[in-house]
Amino acid sequence: MLHQMRFTAKKLAKRLTLIAPLVYRQHRPLAKFRYCELDGPFAPPPVAPAFDDSGWKTIRAGDYWGRRAANFVLRSQFEIPPDWDAEIPVALLLPLGEAGDFSHPEALLYLNGTPWAACDRHHQEIMLPPDLKRGRMHNLALHGWVGLMGNQAEGQWGNVALRGNPNAKLLMRQCALVQLEPPTRNFIALARVALGIADNLDDNNPSRAHLYNALDAAFKALDTREPFDERFYGSVPAAYETLRQGVARSGAPLDVDITAVGHAHIDVAWLWTLGQTRQKAGRSFYNVIRLMEQFPEFKFTQSQPRLYEFVRQDYPALFATIKQRVAENRWEPIGGMWVEADCNISGGESLARQFLLGRNYFRRHFGPKAESSVLWLPDVFGYAWNLPQLIREAGLEYFFTIKIGWNEYNRFPCDSFWWQGLDGTRVLTHFSPTHENGAHAATYNAKASPSEALNTWTNFQQKDGGAPGQTPPLLMSFGYGDGGGGPTRQMLENIRE
Repeated sequence: MLHQMRFTAKKLAKRLTLIAPLVYRQHRPLAKFRYCELDGPFAPPPVAPAFDDSGWKTIRAGDYWGRRAANFVLRSQFEIPPDWDAEIPVALLLPLGEAGDFSHPEALLYLNGTPWAACDRHHQEIMLPPDLKRGRMHNLALHGWVGLMGNQAEGQWGNVALRGNPNAKLLMRQCALVQLEPPTRNFIALARVALGIADNLDDNNPSRAHLYNALDAAFKALDTREPFDERFYGSVPAAYETLRQGVARSGAPLDVDITAVGHAHIDVAWLWTLGQTRQKAGRSFYNVIRLMEQFPEFKFTQSQPRLYEFVRQDYPALFATIKQRVAENRWEPIGGMWVEADCNISGGESLARQFLLGRNYFRRHFGPKAESSVLWLPDVFGYAWNLPQLIREAGLEYFFTIKIGWNEYNRFPCDSFWWQGLDGTRVLTHFSPTHENGAHAATYNAKASPSEALNTWTNFQQKDGGAPGQTPPLLMSFGYGDGGGGPTRQMLENIRE
């Protein structure tokens, strides 16, 4: 009650907003971009450093640019100041605009002519290689797609202001070269998680008040007098330690294991053409490789050999790196089928060929034991009664989806269970119980937020594990075998045991 009277949660949220920009210790704006539209997704992008773009249109912060479904290249240059500390990470901040649908606009970033990583509205910060030379000019090229400008799925999710407007454009925000302050980012990350947990606990849970007290004490230890300078940054380590100790005193964690596995759910052809799918696969997979470099413990699961083949054809160096990560057991091929196939109108022969093409591709390119033995169909409606037989005949053991839960009125009584087909064949099946933003349906877009982690456990229906004294582990797919020991397969094996 005391924290309600003092508006503690709202106060802490405001303070987090206040210090969020301070993760960038240095900030050097990019002066301008040169902009050119391409004829289509297959037009060769002019990304070479020596290319003459002097005749292109100039785009600066505050300018409107682009148009619906445009393929484009943006080019610029930047220099890392020689007096910036070489031990502190440097990144490009690229808020290109808001198309109002999915993650668009999105673009693959070429650094001095070499593909490096991708930016979109969810990935606006691109970490630069630590060995990038200082005091010299570097070339930046962004090859991308604007998106549908709010006109997705007949407008059901798009931006209302953009919907149906053929003249809509994107607003370019201030792009910049930035230098990070890791201690400040670490403090903000811990504070956001602690606040998110506290906000989602019941008033009668004593951990809630302990977490609010810990956060309040930590922010009191921060020096937030303006202007924000060395006084602020000097106060961060003590504030972080105060918060860490306060969280430790707030109570023991739940005796539940949640395994977070990265995954990129890419529709091969839905609201974009196959040409855009090819580029989207390359952009997504480059970002995964960069994340693996930044976080060595990061594991990633990816389905659909069709996407891998696009990457093998279009980005051979990237495909070679993926093969290396698979061999290191950090990248998990999964799914069994060539694509995440429709199971409502497909016949048995079609589904069998999906398995034949998909499994053969993974074995040929990644080895006979690289693929996890899980039929991965998170976003497919309808499941044929002969699917368990086909799964086992294809050499797989498990089935994962969320779509059974997409019913507003009827809740399937199990999240982990044995599915028995018409012929008696059984496969262990798991439905993700993670809900997004209070929706009635489960999601594969799990954001690893405290609210989603908590509702994953709250919604899971087999908490007893099927036997006295057993607490089952859970699987969340964050949106990013046969003996290969991938994290998803291991999670399902734990459920079976």
